[in-house]
Amino acid sequence: MHVELPELAEHGYLVLDRCKLAVPENEWTSLIYNDWKSGGDTNFAPIASAYGAIECAGFWDHGKPDKGGVWTENAGRCPTLVSWTTRVGADFGRVRIIKLEPNVMTDVERWIHLDDNNRLNPEGTGRVVRAWLQLTDDPDSHMILRTAKEARHDEVRIPLTAGAQFVVDSERLWHGVHHVGSRSRYALIVSFESGPALAEWIQLNRQRISVR
Repeated sequence: MHVELPELAEHGYLVLDRCKLAVPENEWTSLIYNDWKSGGDTNFAPIASAYGAIECAGFWDHGKPDKGGVWTENAGRCPTLVSWTTRVGADFGRVRIIKLEPNVMTDVERWIHLDDNNRLNPEGTGRVVRAWLQLTDDPDSHMILRTAKEARHDEVRIPLTAGAQFVVDSERLWHGVHHVGSRSRYALIVSFESGPALAEWIQLNRQRISVR
C-alpha cells in the first residue's frame, strides 16, 4: 500500500551512528509535558503536533495522516532538536519527547506494543516510520524489538546510551523499553515519511555493525 525503504525491508529497523550533536539538557527539561501513558509510566512533550497544539492525540483524530506536523510552542525551547528533525529533510508528523520512569521486565511484557503510524496515509505515498534519538545516558536500558509480542527467540535489544539513533518500522515490530535505574529516561521520537530524503539521511548516518 505504501512506499517502503529497502534499508528497512529485511529486519524492520536500523541502528545508526551515535549523534554528535550536543543537546543542552534544558532542551528537554524545560518543555511543557502532558501526562500521556504509552508503553509505561510516561509523559510526552509535543514539539510538533497535528495543528500546533500541546496535545498527544493521533493526527487521525484531526482527519490527517501522521505527516505535515506543525510546531508547537515547545519548539522554540529546543532549537537543537528542531534542527535534528529538519535536517533529515523528510516530511515529519509527530515530534515529541518521551519521559519514561524506571520499570521492570514484567512491565515491558505487559506494555510492549505496535504503533499505528499509517492510518489515513494515502496509498502510494511513503510509509510512516519512527526515528529515536536517545537524550539521557542509560546504557543499562534497552529498546526491545520483536516480530511478535511473545517472540522472545528473535528479540533485539538496542542499548540506550546518550546519542543513540535508530529507525524502526514500529507498526511492523513490537517494541518497548526496559528502563532500569533511578531516574527518568528522555528521548526524542519523530514520525518520518519514507522516501529519498529519509533514505539519504540513513545512509549518511548508518552504523556498520549489528546489535544482534
